[in-house]
Amino acid sequence: MTREDNQLGSFLRTRREKIDAASAGVVDTTRRRVTGLRREELALLAGVSPSYYTRIEQGRDRHPSREILEAVARALRLDDTERAYLWSLATPALAPADAHAVPEHTVRPGMLRLLERWADLPAFVVAPNRDVLAGTALAARVNPAWSPGHNLIEFTFLDPRAPEVYPDWEDITRQAVAGLRTTAAARRAELDPFVAAMRERSETFRELWDSHDVYERVIGDKRLRVDGIGVLLLSFETFALAGPQGHVLYVYFPQPESKDDTALRSLV
Repeated sequence: MTREDNQLGSFLRTRREKIDAASAGVVDTTRRRVTGLRREELALLAGVSPSYYTRIEQGRDRHPSREILEAVARALRLDDTERAYLWSLATPALAPADAHAVPEHTVRPGMLRLLERWADLPAFVVAPNRDVLAGTALAARVNPAWSPGHNLIEFTFLDPRAPEVYPDWEDITRQAVAGLRTTAAARRAELDPFVAAMRERSETFRELWDSHDVYERVIGDKRLRVDGIGVLLLSFETFALAGPQGHVLYVYFPQPESKDDTALRSLV
């Protein structure tokens, strides 16, 4: 069984390896040769049988009870996003095998009209695989990846301009992969081929994907280097658009009356 076949076990293993044994209250007088917690130590902290926990992590029990997973989640100190991802792996949606197999890349006409009116903001719509489907002219001026026809993941990992555009490129790569993994848990038929292709095309992507981190960043700040302007600090908000397509609207904006506000206005 490959790691991709046993995503539940892989996720639990990577979380287990991130836990510091001493901080978890594990007393070990021997020279420790493992990273994080051993399986039997985690099982003890969770109050479950070591042999049963091993079956879960090895993929021999794909659907443990909610009570067991709650206990394991507490022992692993999972945050809300990680817990939600854990449930999605243990209880996959009962949908047809070909659900979401053909991504819908048509943006509603009303959304396109709104983007046309937001001339003073970088805003764009993305598909679950992070294809940019539509955006304002200012979005494309601020970041070449934010224009229709580009893919945010491909740009970040494969375009040589990315480290220049993103001063915090390493942080961006980690967040991008962790966010994509969160999305992929609910849309595997649609996203598995894209993930497989990216794993082949980028070693950095492959390493980050295999770390099994999950992340859902719906608001935040991002620094971008813009030609002729320098580095801009912009805040952003995200909005999930209604409908089965899984489209998300990103809107970036500066702090009022800041130097970033002045610089952005000069680009309009």
